[in-house]
Amino acid sequence: MGMQAGRRRMMPIDFKGKRVTDLTLLPQQGFSNENHRFTLDEKTYLFRKFKLADRDRKLEFEIQTLAYKNALAAKPCTLNLSQGYMICEFLEGEHKEKLEREDIALVVQVLRKLHTLKIAQPPLDLKSQFSTLDKTVEDAFKIIESTSAESVLCHNDLNPKNCLFSEKSLKLIDWEFAGMNDRYFDLAAVSVEFQLELSDEACFLASYFGREVWNKEKLEAYKTVYKALCEKWFKENT
Repeated sequence: MGMQAGRRRMMPIDFKGKRVTDLTLLPQQGFSNENHRFTLDEKTYLFRKFKLADRDRKLEFEIQTLAYKNALAAKPCTLNLSQGYMICEFLEGEHKEKLEREDIALVVQVLRKLHTLKIAQPPLDLKSQFSTLDKTVEDAFKIIESTSAESVLCHNDLNPKNCLFSEKSLKLIDWEFAGMNDRYFDLAAVSVEFQLELSDEACFLASYFGREVWNKEKLEAYKTVYKALCEKWFKENT
């Protein structure tokens, strides 16, 4: 669901000691934020007006700051909880629906680094996100619960709109769903969202795990859970 690009009158904002009034609505919008760009002192910034009320934006800012320090995200500059917005440096790049092998290598590089970062937060309880479970999702959780938990810092929303490719690099945007989760959740999201062919998925997983043994059944279970969560979220928010 897109929004038309163009100038939009909003309440002025104070940033870096100056009043900003000239905001340009971006042509492509997500569901969680209303995104604008503006230029100040010859530098371009992203103004994100929050639309979802149930996100922990302080945690998001903390995680994005950590990701920025590890070259995974744009630099977050300002968080204003009372007025419901965040300002970050603006990133140029391309959103891709289809991944080539060199893109897959970049995704692996970013995820391997992201999954080593630490925050003080309990793992996300995915099962609690559902009020009821159909048999397919219930069976998926049984498989997941029979395996060892591998909790890491995950982005948790790795769809094409949140992956920004530029020459030989990849940055992730929109960190409002990020938190501790099993690393297989991010891997499943990439496979589902980019509709990886079997050969590309095999390349992706072999590159990510290296000599580690990975669990195919666990991955498929997380794919099932990821798809069900997406379906539930869109029903509730669109």
